Amino acid sequence: MRFCWILIASTVFLAGNCVSAEKVDFVRDIQPLLEQHCYRCHGAEKQKSGLRLDIKSEAFGGGDGYGPSLVPGESDDSPLLELIASEDEDTRMPPSGPGLKKAEIDLIRSWIEQGADWPDGVDSATLEDRTDHWSFKPLSYDPNGSIDQFIRIQLEQHGLQASAPASRANWLRRVSLDLTGLPPTPEQLAAFEADDSTEAFERVVERLLASPRYGEHWAQHWLDVVRYADTHGFEVNTPRPDAWPYRDYVIQAFNEDLPYDQFVRQQLTGDQSQNDAATGFLVTAAALLPGQIGKDDISKRLARQDELAEIIINTGEAFLGLSVGCARCHDHKFDAISQRDYYTMQAFFSGVKYGSRPIQTDQNLQIQKEREALVPQLAKAKQALKAFHEQSGLPETDPVRNELVVESDPVRFVRFTIHDANLHPSLGLIEPCLDEFEIYGSEDSEKNVALSSNGAIATASGSRESGSHKLVHLNDGVYGNSHSWMSDTKGRGWVQIELPKAMSVERVVWSRDREGKLKDRLPTVYTLEVGGESDSMEVVAGWTEAQIQKSKALREDQQVLEAKIANLNKVPKVFAGIFGTPEPTYRLSRGDPEQPAEEVPPAVLAALGDVSLPMDAPDQLRRQKLADWIASPDNPLTARVMGNRIWQWHFGNGLVSTPSDFGRSGAAPTHPELLDWLAGEFIRSGWSVKHMHRLMVLSQTYRQSSQISIDSQRIDAETRWWWRFPTRRMEAEAIRDSMLAISGRLNLETGGPGFDLFKSRGGLSGFPPIESFQGDGLRRMIYAHKIRMEREAVFGAFDCPDAGQSAAKRPQSTTPIQALNLFNSRFTMDEANAFASRIETEVGDDPETQIARAFELALGRNPSEEEIAIALPVVESHSLSTLCRTLFNTNEFLFIP
Repeated sequence: MRFCWILIASTVFLAGNCVSAEKVDFVRDIQPLLEQHCYRCHGAEKQKSGLRLDIKSEAFGGGDGYGPSLVPGESDDSPLLELIASEDEDTRMPPSGPGLKKAEIDLIRSWIEQGADWPDGVDSATLEDRTDHWSFKPLSYDPNGSIDQFIRIQLEQHGLQASAPASRANWLRRVSLDLTGLPPTPEQLAAFEADDSTEAFERVVERLLASPRYGEHWAQHWLDVVRYADTHGFEVNTPRPDAWPYRDYVIQAFNEDLPYDQFVRQQLTGDQSQNDAATGFLVTAAALLPGQIGKDDISKRLARQDELAEIIINTGEAFLGLSVGCARCHDHKFDAISQRDYYTMQAFFSGVKYGSRPIQTDQNLQIQKEREALVPQLAKAKQALKAFHEQSGLPETDPVRNELVVESDPVRFVRFTIHDANLHPSLGLIEPCLDEFEIYGSEDSEKNVALSSNGAIATASGSRESGSHKLVHLNDGVYGNSHSWMSDTKGRGWVQIELPKAMSVERVVWSRDREGKLKDRLPTVYTLEVGGESDSMEVVAGWTEAQIQKSKALREDQQVLEAKIANLNKVPKVFAGIFGTPEPTYRLSRGDPEQPAEEVPPAVLAALGDVSLPMDAPDQLRRQKLADWIASPDNPLTARVMGNRIWQWHFGNGLVSTPSDFGRSGAAPTHPELLDWLAGEFIRSGWSVKHMHRLMVLSQTYRQSSQISIDSQRIDAETRWWWRFPTRRMEAEAIRDSMLAISGRLNLETGGPGFDLFKSRGGLSGFPPIESFQGDGLRRMIYAHKIRMEREAVFGAFDCPDAGQSAAKRPQSTTPIQALNLFNSRFTMDEANAFASRIETEVGDDPETQIARAFELALGRNPSEEEIAIALPVVESHSLSTLCRTLFNTNEFLFIP
């Protein structure tokens, strides 16, 4: 019987082994199942959760959140099997339909256990080479080309013809607004019209490029890209008082035509060359302040990752035109940027933190040396004062309770004089504080006769009054800091109690805070005096006059040194990052700081180079290596991206219409040969931005009329082939600045902290707008204190970015709010009145002469007879100011012709 059972069991075992040992064929058995159930969501068309199952390398690589989806020989560790076999309807795959049958799941399990053999060459699709992309390839161009040549070729291919040249007046207005953001004056127009030489156009361009107004206007374009603001953002949106030096640095860089490769390097490494303000680029984005971050380590780690992410996004988009930030949680969906690439790029910045630091000029370095020399002197002075106090034998004071025994004749007054108080660890010398002053007499040793309720009156040398600190709290019988007296003088002061009648005093009790919560502001050196009916005072406790004077002298020595150091500490600072020892950088699974994977070194994007550094490389070397790689003429992206930006800022649209996305999800260039020629010319010129301006604004393409041709419009309604100059509305800042220039009130003061557009600079109280401006408020709008995520009340409606996100390209919307703001705002009315006053001063009271001058100043031309006929009754019936206000609202004023 036993033999039979063994035989039966052996037969079953052998049979089972025969079934499991049967080789599962991928092509015959597994691939059809994947195609039927998985390719719809994880194939060539879609790759949900980053998982693709129709290509071997991608299937084994896995998706965003689970690591490798197939682990050969380990079915229990293979997420693919876990998901298709799950009993949870919310996680089981595929998400709809009946799912795989048990036999099909078992088949996949067996295939994995057998080693998951997936033969090469059987995939139903070919993996696209994401590095084979036009923007990743080296520059290719004919150095003998020209803008007009490349444009003409495309026009001919599309059956288009270039438009006739614009009028000289229109070109002058166009190039003036384009390069400086301000219209030409009537005098400049007259001089240009009178000069019919071929060099006249070049002279205009050189004049405009030499003007300080040029840098002010073109810096705004760059500040849009890097989302510059003077506040931190988020809910509280507190000011960044030291941010503006970066804005001024950008203005100066454009005005001086700083070579763009140096511009790039300085924004990453300016601290290494006394260009401290330049690295403001690294920290222009919004950031949470320490008090807005949770106190737990998890919140701190997440906030740190968010900070670093903003630096990577800025660097990738501004310089390279790539959305590197998309790879924080998983490999980029479109571009050849892996998640590992993201973190190796992050490692370049792992020593950078948000914050302000002193500007390292030669003068400031000398000031720091002077400060450092005074620090040991201050320490010595403090020690001398401390030693004197210890040697003088004054009892050590206690913040909770101090009792002084007084055996006096009957008195009416008791005065407590404070000569010194302890120091707060962070505030230095501060005002002393008492929460209660008590007096006990011989008639009733338990009765506090100093209480106001007992008829005593308190006076003081001076009091700092607030909700918690008032003189009445000195003798109200209530203990604690919330009911206390505070002196109005740092380190000293006196209080006095006038008793209701003369009486003998046995003891005095006083305290800083009977509740024992606070120990700062504690009197440490004092004198107790009592007085009779004549108010003559007698010292009964504390120091002698000689001791007081000695302490005072030592204290003054200390204060003199403290004041000197405080003044030397007022070195100008810039919100441009704080640099320290780099933190280790790990690839984070799903971008989660709580799921660190392998540690990674600093390295550039693998698809574009092989620059890397050891993990222990110092911060400065890291940023220097990255800057060298980005600013190299061999980098295929840097010159292309900036060349395209300059073209866009002149023509309203780029050769690549997605200026910060040169990746696969961005637009292809309309004129690839021209783009590469511009990039090459940019490098050959020594990276001169002004050279690029000259090429563009002096080209026939730029000098075309903006007049619409119906035939050409049918072929190219969006003017992508530049058969005419595409007119566009001025930016919000240029509109405001031009109104001020024409009214004669524009303040051309440059640099420094920004003027206010709002009555408050930040916080939870909101941002009520300022409606009328004077003085600093009449400066160019780039010098305004820019509040993040809060649009300016009038001109914010004109698509002015709020610095919440990068604005590589401003939209051109048309809304009723724009018209309402520009016609009815207090600003417009003020400038219209100023404009009218200017005209009256310049030409007198004749209405027709006034109308002519108004048109000349606002629109750069004389009015037609019909326009005079329309304007004359407006001036006579309403006012010259009304006409000025109307001209500010015309398209001819608002648009670049």
